[in-house]
Amino acid sequence: MASDRGPSAGDATSRRRIEPWEFEVFFDPRELRKETCLLYELQWGRSRDTWRHTGKNTTNHVERNFLAKITSERHFHPSVHCSIVWFLSWSPCWQCSEAIREFLDQHPSVTLVIYVARLFHHMDPQNRQGLRDLVNRGVTIQIMGAREYDYCWRNFVNYPPGKEAHWPRFPPVWMKLYALELHCIILSLPPCLRISRRFQNQLTFFRLILQNCHYQMIPPHILLATGLIQLPVIYR
Repeated sequence: MASDRGPSAGDATSRRRIEPWEFEVFFDPRELRKETCLLYELQWGRSRDTWRHTGKNTTNHVERNFLAKITSERHFHPSVHCSIVWFLSWSPCWQCSEAIREFLDQHPSVTLVIYVARLFHHMDPQNRQGLRDLVNRGVTIQIMGAREYDYCWRNFVNYPPGKEAHWPRFPPVWMKLYALELHCIILSLPPCLRISRRFQNQLTFFRLILQNCHYQMIPPHILLATGLIQLPVIYR
């Protein structure tokens, strides 16, 4: 049930929250904003306490900033499990993917789940391989859906009083298109999603180009979920 107040004044995470306008411009899947925003949470061992914070690009990518911060401030004991969840406005580039794998190799007690709003330069073969390497390393990577947007709004955004459940309702078709392309990446298939931007009117265009290999390798329910694809019917 929605609260008639914003985040509690006594909420220890309030200083770590971002503003509603920031959440909207950073995580709108239709926008191609250059900067990256990271919302993250950590849990240690059997503790039910969750430590949350936010970060943005500086001179370094936000993923590298997180890794530098966490390794300098926290001690990872091999016998104590640490669970990390990231909500990223852009997926990691290949160099950040490499740094993440090195971090996980050095800290085998850490598990990482990554939710992304958009795929960063997803046509670049190195970026695609970087994401596959993370998945092969045991990292879970998914496209943010309505549930994740709602969760982030409630836990990472300094939403106005009475607006607890009023996260921006981004069109789900963009989320499904990115989810389809992520399947292509993980399955080592050619890109099926083309994205272009017309700077005069600031419109972003998404275009699907499917090949036979996509129809053969991607589960039908993933293709149909976009609402833009009609599978061929074979009559016998």
